[in-house]
Parts: sequence; structure tokens; C-alpha cells
Amino acid sequence: MGDILFRLLGDVTARDHEGAAVDLGHDRQRCVLAVLLVAAGRAVPADTLMERAWGERLPRRPKDALYSYISRLRHVLAPTGATLERQRAGYLIRVDPLAVDLHRFDDLVRQARAAADDRQALDLVEEALALCAGEPFGALDTPWLNAVRDERDRSRRRAERERDELVLRVGGHAVVVDRLVARAAQDPLDEALAGQALVALYRCGRSAEALAHYDRVRRRLAEELGTEPGAALRCLYERILRADPELAGPEPPANQRPDPQPEPRPAPRQLPPPPGSFVGRARQLAELSAALAPAAGAGPAVAISAIGGPGGVGKTWLALRWAHEHQHRYPDGQLYVNLRGFDPSGEPVDPAAAIRSLLEGLGVPGYALPADADSRAALYRSLVAGRRMLVVLDNARDTAQVVPLLPGAPGCAVLVTSRRRLTGLVATYGARPVRLDVMSDAEARALLRARLGESRLAAEPAALDALLPHCAGLPLALGIVAARMATGTPGDRPGGLAALAAELHDRRARLDALDTGELTLSLRAVMDSSVRALSGPAERVLCRLGQAPGPDIGIAALSALDGTAPEALRPALRELIDANLLTEDPPGRYRMHDLVRLYADERAAAGDEAGRHAALERLLDHYLHTAYAADRRLQPLRPPIALAPAVADARVAAPVGRRAALAWFAAERHTLPAAVRHAAANGFDRHTWQLAWALLYLFDQRGDWQDQVDVHRVALCSARRLADDRGQAHAHLGAARGYTWLGRFDEAREHLGRALTAFERLDDRIGQGTARRGLARVSARQGQPRRALDDDHRALELFAAAGHEYGLAQVLNAIGWHHAHLGEHDHAADWCRRAIAIQQRIGDRVGEGMTWDSLAYIRRGDRRHRDAVDCYRRSAQLLHDAADGYYEAVVTEHLGDVHAELGDAEAARAAWRHSACLLTALGHPHAAGLHTKLAVRGGPPLRRPVESKI
Repeated sequence: MGDILFRLLGDVTARDHEGAAVDLGHDRQRCVLAVLLVAAGRAVPADTLMERAWGERLPRRPKDALYSYISRLRHVLAPTGATLERQRAGYLIRVDPLAVDLHRFDDLVRQARAAADDRQALDLVEEALALCAGEPFGALDTPWLNAVRDERDRSRRRAERERDELVLRVGGHAVVVDRLVARAAQDPLDEALAGQALVALYRCGRSAEALAHYDRVRRRLAEELGTEPGAALRCLYERILRADPELAGPEPPANQRPDPQPEPRPAPRQLPPPPGSFVGRARQLAELSAALAPAAGAGPAVAISAIGGPGGVGKTWLALRWAHEHQHRYPDGQLYVNLRGFDPSGEPVDPAAAIRSLLEGLGVPGYALPADADSRAALYRSLVAGRRMLVVLDNARDTAQVVPLLPGAPGCAVLVTSRRRLTGLVATYGARPVRLDVMSDAEARALLRARLGESRLAAEPAALDALLPHCAGLPLALGIVAARMATGTPGDRPGGLAALAAELHDRRARLDALDTGELTLSLRAVMDSSVRALSGPAERVLCRLGQAPGPDIGIAALSALDGTAPEALRPALRELIDANLLTEDPPGRYRMHDLVRLYADERAAAGDEAGRHAALERLLDHYLHTAYAADRRLQPLRPPIALAPAVADARVAAPVGRRAALAWFAAERHTLPAAVRHAAANGFDRHTWQLAWALLYLFDQRGDWQDQVDVHRVALCSARRLADDRGQAHAHLGAARGYTWLGRFDEAREHLGRALTAFERLDDRIGQGTARRGLARVSARQGQPRRALDDDHRALELFAAAGHEYGLAQVLNAIGWHHAHLGEHDHAADWCRRAIAIQQRIGDRVGEGMTWDSLAYIRRGDRRHRDAVDCYRRSAQLLHDAADGYYEAVVTEHLGDVHAELGDAEAARAAWRHSACLLTALGHPHAAGLHTKLAVRGGPPLRRPVESKI
């Protein structure tokens, strides 16, 4: 661009190409040159030139004076290479405009604004501003030059602002901050300049000064202009208040970083003592280390981890254990504040009071604390900015209580504990949630061992085994047990672990047993503090859930229990989940910790007894009528029983199709047996035996034989209280079926005999035939086919007399099966073919599938293995189409056996694997036998007794 020959941005001067100064003469002559240089490259009319150079103070003969000045300037400027010409349009100076500092300034600023790189733009603007050596035109004074001088001053200030903006953008805030503050003080109404000063102060860790500067600008605007700051400055102020991470700006270049100025700051060490007997929780400790790792290296944002879980699960223990183990990561100190979000003894701590506590921990004396909450928050963030600190916020009520306490700059880590899930903190601030659940049995034992000593537990192992399930893995409950044993509460003397276990066994007294008389060691007090934070609808739903039997509950059943539509329940359910009083897994099914359930039931019991009874009746009607409808989908040919109509709001929805019925039973597999027991315990005897009747298929499919026995024994007691012969008969049948599969044949025969007697009193031939069929099954299982034939032939007569084709076909198949075991294969096949004819006519696909399995067995006995394979495949397909997973697995295993007999090991193993998968999916105990069979290599196949299907 060439060298500068002429300067106008200061005294008007010129130099030649050698750098020597050129004498430009007196002021009037310099004014003429200045006007021509401002218009370099353009002709200036003589009249305009005179007006701009002299204004109203014209010489006596202005044109002659002008000609004289032009002539002298031509001679003076010769060494510079510039020439003056007279043209028709006026006078023109021929010179490269970029040799004039004024034009060079404008060109550099234009280049900077067009530059794609901030650092290149900054260099160009700095070069332009370096040309501004003083007042433009020096002491020259004419109206026109004064106007140009003002415009050049504005251009310079615009360039300075652009320069400072570029400095901030490249991380040079430490270099420019003092200059910006000084300039902003000189021009307090310039909001753009004030904004730059605020950003620089904030980035230098001087947040309190930034907020104070904003207050000064706001007051001046109000006093002098009667306005508030504009939207941009207000937005910047709010971002500083909330410590917006995007305001942090880039890392400054090494050559622009100020020398460190050590400033003594307090290094707080506020963590409470670590838990003395901490055990387990290795996975959660590792999660915390991973979540908070960025803070150790002053990462790009504040690292936040939120430990969530129900009251008493050990969140504070976990937080303090991790914090003490990792103090070395945070050399600038550790802050701790108990927010008392769920404190049994008081209200949650206000965020403003919490910030005051944090500031005091940082060494700020009370008299120096800002008066308003926003300024305190800003000062807190300023003091922790750039420091590697750990902030533990214990027992938070909700996200709103935590947010004002978050640091605004990287380097710090925040560890929050709460009984709520704090989803707002996770969604908005990127907190990493760490879910804390109850302890495993091994962890619970280790905790008691650490508290009480190995010898104490070893002295009463049976009492320990009995006690642990009642604590349900809750650390608070375990801690209370340990405290009672250690302090020797009456009844808890050494050797009294058994007495405490017996006390906890009593469900009605369990919460009293888990209470030491101190608020912090009382399970009931901890639960109270959680429930106080709930809305009315959520508390009502919690109490209703306490009435529900079983480990979990579906949304439809809960709707029946509460008498409320599912969609109306969802807000309360979300609140309970958020409060960690309820979990949803899988979607649509809800589960409570055992001790929470006990507490909820206790609260419900203190309420309206009539309402509790009505709620339980709705729930039991829901289970009974839905289970009955599902059983009818799965066993439509089974003789029905008569149910009373369901009460209003029982929310009965019959499953559509076999697969939907199976899915419903699978989802409710643990709840339904509990519902039978709950119905009996609460005086709903009719529901008890009828619901047990409806669960027969569920027990068969899953192989829950002991549960089948237990449930039907409960049903039998209820039917006896009702003096209901039919109920007793069915309960005997159900118990006998379970005893049969358990191999307890004498007990099975006893119940079948009583069922037969009851059905005879009722003159129920189908019931009598079913009892006889059960007796034949017991004989078959005992390996007594002749005895089984006697009972099945009597069952055949009873079913035939009743016209019950479903039972008739079952017995025909069974008789064929017994003959096959007697070696009478042709005779056996005839009976089975008669069964299939009936089954095909009435649409009994499951029964037909089982009869084809019998025919396959007969073909194997005749050594017609290929025919047996075909029969097994037909049987398996029928059972698959009917979605009968258990019997499909039985037949598929038999298919594998015949493949093994044919020497096709690969086909055999494929069939066994499929059978094992089916049984595993059902949770059936026989799955283990299939896996054992698959593990045997090269040897004969392992077989269960083939009678198991009849």
C-alpha cells in the first residue's frame, strides 16, 4: 500500500520519500492542502475550496490568495511526488489515497470488516487505530474541518469498539478489561460499550463488579433519559446472573494472559465426617467418578451428578464417601450445605439462605454480603469461578432449590442428593443421574457385620436370616437394627437378635420396631417427611397402593383400586415416581419398596374403612373377572363357573385372543397368587376360591406347583367358611393337581377323594369325571397304568353321560396312553384316533396336539421312528398355533428324543434348544433339565418321565 506521506489524523504534516519533513507553510496554506487531501483524487471547485479552507474569514482578495497558496504548494510538494492540477471542475491533488493516513485508516477498517478471521481483523483494526496520533487536523480551525474532525472522531470510536469486540472474541478480555471499564465510565450512557465492559469483567472473574456496573448504567439511564437499559444489555445482565456457560469465551492466547496475581482465598473444608461403616455400592461409586471426572480437569462445563433414591437408602452416605475419597481432586476446597428438602424436623432451606451459607464458607464476612439475593448469587459464582472445588448439596427438595447454587464457570463439581429424580437438573444442566437402590443381601450382611461384629452374627445365624428380609435391604432399616442391638434397648440384649427378628416379623409392629425414638433414626419419620411433600392426589394414590397385593400393579388394576380413570391417575403416578416412592418397570407396571408399602398401608388404615373396603372390592373384582375372561380365552371348553357381576369401576377388560390372555397372565403372574391370599385375609372368600380356580392354566404353564397347592389350600379355607360345596370341590381339585406334579401322591389322592365326594353331593357328573381323571393321572405318574385305566374308564362313563365331549376326548387320549405303556400299541392307537375325531369336531387344538403326541409315543414303541417324527411335528404345530408354550416345549423335547434315537444328533439338539427356550421364557423349572440334557455330549439323552403330560 506504500508509505504514509501525508498525515491528517493529528497535525497536518508531510514528508518526502526519504522521510524528511516538508515545510507546508502557515495555517491558511495548510488548510487548503488539508481540504485537497481529504478529497484526494477528486477535483474541488475553487469556491468550495475557499469556503472549506477559510469559512467566513476570507482574505481581502480570496481568489488571488488561493492562486498564491496553490502555486506555493506545488513547489513545496514536489519532493513528495504529489502534484496539484487545475481542471475545469476545480483543483485536484494527484496522490495515492493510501499515502494519506485518513484514507489509509478507512481502507484498513474496510478490510477488517471483510476479514474471515477474527485475529486477522484485529490486526487490521489495530493498524488503523495506530494511525490516530491526536486530534485530526491539529489546531486548524474552520467550520468544515471541525465537522470532518467530529466525523473522524466518531469513526475512530467505532473502530475502537470493533477492536475491543474482536479482542473479546479472541479471548483477550484480561488485556482489555481495564480500558473498557475506563471508557465506559467516561461514556456511561453508551449501552454497547457498557455491554463490552460487563463481558470483560465477567470473564475475568469479576462478576460482582460487572453487576455493579450494570446497576450504575441503569440508574444513569433512568435519571438522565427516563428509560431502562435496552433488551440486549438486559439479556446480558440476566446471562451473567445465571452464569451462562456461553459467556465464558475462548481461552486467551498465551501472549495476552496477564501475569498471575496471587490473592489469598479461603479453602473451605466443610464436608461432614465420612460414614464409619460404609460397605458395597462399588457400581455407584464408579458412576460418580465417571460423572464428575470432567471437573477434575477443568472441563468445558460444571460437572453435576444427582444421587436419587427413596428416603433411607443411603444417598448422603454415598455422597460423603465419594467426596472424602476424592478430596485431592478439589484443592481449592469442598463446600457442603444440607438443604433439608425432606427433613422431618423442619422446612426446606431457602436458596438465598443456602447461598449465604456458601458465601460464609468462602470467607465472606457478614457485613460484606450483598443485600439482594441476585447479587449474592453473582458474588458466589464470582468467588468459585476458576477454582477447582466440590459443592455437595445434600437432601435437595427439587431442581428449583438447586439451580441458584450452581457455579457458573468450569472447574467445579456439584454433587446433589435428593429423594426426587431432579429431571429438570438433568434435562437443563446436563446432570448425570445416579440411581441408588436398596442393598443386596450380601451388602446388608456386610453392613451388619461391620456394625455389630462377626461373632455377634455368627452366634445367631438363623435369627439373622429371618431378620434381613424384613429390612428389605434398606440401609436406614439396617442401621436402626444395628443401633438397637448396639445400645441394648430392652429386649435387644446380647443374644436378642432372635427377639428383634420376631418383632420385625409382625407386620403390624414392624414400623414401630424400626424406630429408635430419634427423628433421624425413625423409618416412619423419614416416610412422613417424604409424604408431606406430595400433593393430595399423589398421597391418596400412595395410600391406595399400600392396599394392593403382590410385588407390583398394572395401570388397569390401579385404576380399579382408586376408582379413577387411568389418564387421571398419571400425574399422581409421575409425582410418586419423581419422589422415588414408586418405580415403573416395565412401562405400565408400578412397584413400591416393601417398607414403603407397609407405611402406605398404615396411613390408609387410618382413613375411611368403608372406602378401603370398596377399593379392595373393586380391585379383586378386576382381577377375578379379568382372570376368568382370560381363562375362557385359553380354555374355552373347560366347564365354566358362575361369577357375581363386577362392581362399578372394576375396569374389567377381557383380553382379545389367546395371545393377549397369555400376555395378561404373564404380566400378573406374581400378583394374582398374592391377590388370592389378600382376598382371604380381608374376608372376600368368594373372590378367593373363584380366583384360584381361574389360575389353574397359569400354574400349569409356569410349573408353579407349590404355589398352586398353597393358593388352593387358601381357597379351600375360604370355601369352607362359605359352606360352598362347589368351591370346596374345585379347591380340592386344584390342590390335588399341584400335589400330583410335586410327586406327593398320597396328598393328591386325599384331595381328589374329597373333591369326588363333594361333586357326588352336588350330582355334578362332569366334576366327578374330572376327579376320576385326576386319580388316573396320579396312578399314571406312579407307573400304575392298570390302576389308571380303571379310574379313566369310570371318568369316560361320567363324561359320556353328561355329554361332555371335551372331557370325553381327554379321557380317550389318556386311555390310549395307558395302553401304550402296557405295550398294547394297536389298541392304544385306536383310542387316540377316537379322541382326535372328537377334538377336531369341537375345535380343541390343544387336546388334539396332545393326542398326536400320544400317537407319536405309540409309533416309537413300534419302532416306527419316522412316523413318530411326523406325529410330533404335527403335535408341535398345533400347540404352537394355540400359543400353548408349555406343552409345545414338552412335545418338542420328545421330538428331540426321537431324533437322538435315529442318530441325528444335530436335529435332536436343535429341538432340545427350542424346548429349553420355550420353558425358560415361561420361567418353568423343567428348563434346567433341558439345559442339562444339552450339556451332555455323546451320551444317551436324559429323559424326564414321559407320563408327565397326562
